[in-house]
Amino acid sequence: MTPIKQLHHSSAPVMDAGALCPFPEYGTNLRGFTLMELLVVVALIGTIATLALVGMQGAMTAAKQSKCAGNLRNLGVALHLYASDYDGKFPETTHTQELDEAWIYQLESYLGHFDETRICPSDPKGAERLKAKGTSYVLNSYIFVPEVGPFGEVIGPQLNRYSAIPEPSRTVMAFICSDGTGVGPGNDHTHSNEWRSWSAVCRDISPDRFGGGAAGHTGGRSNYLYVDGRVESIRAAEVKKQIEAGVNIAKPPGIKGIP
Repeated sequence: MTPIKQLHHSSAPVMDAGALCPFPEYGTNLRGFTLMELLVVVALIGTIATLALVGMQGAMTAAKQSKCAGNLRNLGVALHLYASDYDGKFPETTHTQELDEAWIYQLESYLGHFDETRICPSDPKGAERLKAKGTSYVLNSYIFVPEVGPFGEVIGPQLNRYSAIPEPSRTVMAFICSDGTGVGPGNDHTHSNEWRSWSAVCRDISPDRFGGGAAGHTGGRSNYLYVDGRVESIRAAEVKKQIEAGVNIAKPPGIKGIP
């Protein structure tokens, strides 16, 4: 019988299993997130989401304000075109005209995209005004509503024409109406001679239409159309400051004989 040969062990070095696999064995040296770390991550995600939302809201507000300013510029051009066709006189409001002859409808033939132009994109009652044939924009009563005496006679200076305004670049022609303004065509002008308080102003116009909405109506800003055709954005806080100082922003400067 052939004897069984003994197996000799190799003298080559044996490699450690850990050297072949760089990853630790399951269950060893593994560490999950702590509760504090998870809370920090959640807080960071929330902060980023909030900043993104605020940025989006700010961009949307700026876009609507720009569109509104464009509407007012177009209305300014239309008002002047109308005046050039009617011996320099601007259209009248429903204070002296029938509802179907409101100033905004007297401008319809001078405006492209008429329905879009007569509504401010930030007006919360825009759809209602559109349906009721109203407008988001109101004309300055100092210019467009004549003063009358006890027997209905017109008294005081007549300002319903460009040539009657001594400082057109400083005289506001149109405002954005307040949320409380009626939606129909009869609500197409201010009652500016009654603006003796901030609450009276806010009943007529919306000084914080863009970026506002808080109590007091001082947090945002609004657009204003001047007689010379330019549109200016003014902070509500600045308008309130002037009103409280006794300065009526609607009153045409340089004219005597108006209250």
